[in-house]
Parts: sequence; C-alpha cells; structure tokens
Amino acid sequence: MKTIFVTGGAGFIGSNFIFHMRSAHPEYRIVCLDKLTYAGNISTLKDIMEDENFRFCRVDICNRDAVNRLFDEERPDIVVNFAAESHVDRSIEDPSVFLQTNIMGTGVLMDACRSHGNVRFHQVSTDEVYGDLPLDRPDLFFTEETPIHTSSPYSSSKAGADLLVLAYYRTYGLPVTISRCSNNYGPYHFPEKLIPLMIINALNDKPLPVYGEGLNVRDWLYVEDHCRAIDLIIHKGRLGEVYNVGGHNEMRNIDIVKLIVHALGKSEELITYVTDRKGHDLRYAIDPAKIHAELGWLPETKFAYGIQKTIQWYLTHQDWWEPIVSGDYMNYYEQMYGDRLGHSGR
Repeated sequence: MKTIFVTGGAGFIGSNFIFHMRSAHPEYRIVCLDKLTYAGNISTLKDIMEDENFRFCRVDICNRDAVNRLFDEERPDIVVNFAAESHVDRSIEDPSVFLQTNIMGTGVLMDACRSHGNVRFHQVSTDEVYGDLPLDRPDLFFTEETPIHTSSPYSSSKAGADLLVLAYYRTYGLPVTISRCSNNYGPYHFPEKLIPLMIINALNDKPLPVYGEGLNVRDWLYVEDHCRAIDLIIHKGRLGEVYNVGGHNEMRNIDIVKLIVHALGKSEELITYVTDRKGHDLRYAIDPAKIHAELGWLPETKFAYGIQKTIQWYLTHQDWWEPIVSGDYMNYYEQMYGDRLGHSGR
C-alpha cells in the first residue's frame, strides 16, 4: 500500500483528483491536507470521509511544524501539491497571501519531503506562467520550452514555485515533476470562476459580468482528464520534467457565456460587460505533445460534451453551491463586480 498526500484536496481539482485516485488505485491510502480557506469546501469530500483508507487533516502547508508532524505520522510515498491561492482578481487585490502560500508553502512541503527520505513530489502549476499569446496567431501554442513571462501576482507566485521545485531537483536531487494545465472545468468548481459563476447567476436571473468584450480565449480542460494526466505523471513521468496538460478546446469567454445562457433557456440581456481586469491575458493555448508522446495521454472530453455535463451537475447539486453563494462569498462578489456593473468597457 502506498500513501499519497494530496494538498488542497478540498478544493476543485484536488477533490476531483482524490475521487479519481480512490477509483483508479483503491489500495492507496489518501491523506488530504487542506487549510479550508474560502475555496476549500469540506462537504465536497463527504462521500469519502468514512473510507478507512482516507484521512482529512486541516493543515496550512505554510505551518512547518504541523506539516512535519503529519509526515512523521503517515510517512507518505507521494505528495501532490494542489494547495494554492488561485484567483487572479484576488491576487491583484492582495498579492502577499499568494506569495506566502504558493511559494513558501511549496518550500515547506519540499523540505518535509527531503527530511523524510526524499519523498516523490509533484507540483500542480498553470499555463499562466507563460503569459499570453496574441489573438491573431492561432498557430502559436505554449510548449514546455516557452519562456516564463507572467502577467499577474498569481501567475508570478506559481512561476516562482515552479522554479523552486526545479531548483530542489537540481540542488538536492528531490524526485519532482511539474504539470502546467490549462483552464479546468467540471464538478465542484468554486462559484467565483467563470463557468460556475455564469451557470449560477443565469439560474437566478442575475447579471452575467463579462470582462471587456469577452474576446479573451482560454483552452478548457475537463477536470477528470486533468486528473488522469497527473496520475500518469506521478507514476510514469520522468523526474525533473515539466509536462503541459491542455484540452485542445479553445473558446472565447463571450462564446462560453452565450452557450450557457442558451443551454439554460435564458436571455442574452443578462450579459453585462464590466471594466476589464488589469493585465488581462489575451489567449492561452497548450501543446500537449510531450505528455502524449511520453505517457500516451490525450484529453478525452470534448468541450461541447463537457460543458453540458457540467451544467447538468450544477442543476442537480444546488445543495453544494447554494451555501457558498449565500455566505461570505457574496460580499466578495459585490466588492469585485458591484461598482462595475452597467459599465460596458467597450
């Protein structure tokens, strides 16, 4: 039996990864570490909490003593680090917490890996470390060789963590890998993100805030496909390597919003253009050729199917998201968007 630590496991991608690992590797012991910040939802894990091979620990990865105690108790074989502050808008408002969690927390985890027998470490990163691509060059894609060129405090903090991970591999020989993914979507996606925000607001006939003219392009990856990729990397990936994980599903933000509106039978009049985000990246697009060639991975979920599946999940799981949008999150929503509603930004 192997023991795997999943940090940030009460969040969106981390929780989906836990469900994937329980299904794909039922013999593994899974230990979830999560601080339970605003984006960590313990109710997401309710169906696994009583599993004898699962343990949940409320731990801040920046707390060195707590992390080391847990390593002493559980002796993990693999650590997969999803724990991160991840919302670009929040990073613009307060960069410091992103630097602390995303860089310093990653360092704490790797120090624990080193002091407990060089534990296998995987860092979950983002394509945002590459900056953006021009809208008029659809032939260009991010590869693992694309230079880092960050745009926000969030992406800078993730890039800093990536560089630290690679430095620990070169300096200390820590067995590491990094994956850089495109935008994920699917079940348990926190309601401040584009797709769940639009679904929930449309269901409630609330304004659908779209930055600028909504022409920014993102490469969308269904979360289950991402979890399969990470599973392959931690078991078969080459140490010290970076793997790009993309969906080959490029969509303009405005087209996604309109798709959701039409799928729910709502009016496009709900769409409200708001002042654009500072330093808003134009286009993300990943070339996943490396992970396909080395590990045989390809995305299986086409966006047209995945988005319908996601919409249906939110329609049938109001008991999960209603407590979120009725609480403190709404204060943040009003703070971020309230004074911009009604401004076209065109």
